[in-house]
Amino acid sequence: MNDVRGPLTVAEAFNPRANSLDFLRWLLAFLVIFSHSGPVAGFYGGEDLGIQISDEQSLGGVAVAGFFFFSGFLITKSRMGRSTIWRYFWRRCLRIFPAFWAALILTVAVLAPIAWHLEKGTFDGYWSAAVESPKTYFVDNMFLTLGQRNIAGLGETVPYFLNHGVRDWNGSAWTLSYEFLCYIVVGLLGLFGALASKRFATAFAVVVIGLNALQWLGAGNVGGLNRVLADPFILMFFAPFAFGMLFALHGDKIIIDDRIAIGMLGLGLFTYAFGGWNVVGQFGFLYFLMWVGVRFRLTNWARFGDFSYGIYIYAWPLMTLATYFGLEKYGWFAYHLVIVVVVHIVAIASWHLIEKPAMSLKDWTPGWLAALMRRAAPVTTGVKRRIVNPDFSSTRFAESMRSNNGAQS
Repeated sequence: MNDVRGPLTVAEAFNPRANSLDFLRWLLAFLVIFSHSGPVAGFYGGEDLGIQISDEQSLGGVAVAGFFFFSGFLITKSRMGRSTIWRYFWRRCLRIFPAFWAALILTVAVLAPIAWHLEKGTFDGYWSAAVESPKTYFVDNMFLTLGQRNIAGLGETVPYFLNHGVRDWNGSAWTLSYEFLCYIVVGLLGLFGALASKRFATAFAVVVIGLNALQWLGAGNVGGLNRVLADPFILMFFAPFAFGMLFALHGDKIIIDDRIAIGMLGLGLFTYAFGGWNVVGQFGFLYFLMWVGVRFRLTNWARFGDFSYGIYIYAWPLMTLATYFGLEKYGWFAYHLVIVVVVHIVAIASWHLIEKPAMSLKDWTPGWLAALMRRAAPVTTGVKRRIVNPDFSSTRFAESMRSNNGAQS
């Protein structure tokens, strides 16, 4: 009898070294730029691109959902590995904070002073500005919760303020705190063994997706269930992240099928235009993204680096500065051409000078801490042996105990 098998699963089809995820994240980052050029530069009637079709989400929001989906998939797979909770958080901090801090410094020390000079005709008075002081901009924003959006009262002459009455030097960065919150949740799930058994993590992801659906359907007071859920963006961002978690947890069961992918894309497009995107449609689109990511393998795309994060965090400040020069007056094409080139230059520099060097420290441990851990190892190992029962634990230590017991038997 012939052994007839079906399509490959995600686990079978996904090759960490040969996939299109880096390309897709790069593409999504530029979708954010094109969407945000509406409010920042006054294109598309001063609104985000996409809301002319959908009353649920802009194309920038669609791109951000894609970012969270891929993060949910990749971060969960990473957390299911053998790194400790401390090493996991150290690596996540190295990926997020150094480049973000560089974006804050670039904005307050270079871009905003140029804007000040364009408005005032001098650099004098910038650092001593009493309103929205440049001296507090970095500190107030450095931990992702943006406490100061503007600098030195600037921005009253640019399209964003003229159309919306808003002044903001990085209107994309507010999503980063939700991204890092997702990292914390996955870290804790791994710490308490939920990713080892999968059942609890699966239940968590399904509940999040379900609550998000109820939130957008207006079925019940979801925000009243818990103070955390009162923020609607929690569920909006956690839902695609949780969907990515499911692909990591059950990649051996989720098939990658061409016909399903086309159907899911159709579902996404239909609901984007006619309603239901946030409830169900986005998940069809996210399945399609995963299909593209594993179906078409661009093995050399990221050979020069991963620039998507840099594009995301530097684009808005550079787009804003461009409006101080009135670049948008030269038309949509000229504005975007300049922005795409300049953002690429900055993102490439950021990768090679900041992000890549920072990530090279992912396995680094301070000498004093390494020495302390070596000295404490006999004590901590003895304590673990007394309190850990390998029959009822999913920790790495319990796994090593089971392996040793199996070798001895």
